[in-house]
Amino acid sequence: MSEKVKAYYEKVKKDMGKVQTLAPDMMKGFGSLFTSVMKEGALPLKYKELIALAMGVGSCCEPCINLHVKKCLNAGATKEEIMEAASVAVVMQGGPAYTYMPAVVDALEANGQ
Repeated sequence: MSEKVKAYYEKVKKDMGKVQTLAPDMMKGFGSLFTSVMKEGALPLKYKELIALAMGVGSCCEPCINLHVKKCLNAGATKEEIMEAASVAVVMQGGPAYTYMPAVVDALEANGQ
């Protein structure tokens, strides 16, 4: 895992601990929403994670990209599927999403791909 992505995960874990202390109801509510949606259903979890990744690229959200590339891989997505899903975001979002494609590559490399 690259030092950049490793540092990101460590910081998020630390920061979310602070958020949990300061806003426990919000964290509980978001956690419930996340777990109720991001599970096997009519759409397989892998597809949901690929959609979430594309949304992260389209939103130019590097933390979202880092998180969902890892979750895509854990759900069984291939590097090619991840890059194709991210590419769909570029088609729909244009230039701003295009500039975040290197973040997808970085996150893949950080996860051994």
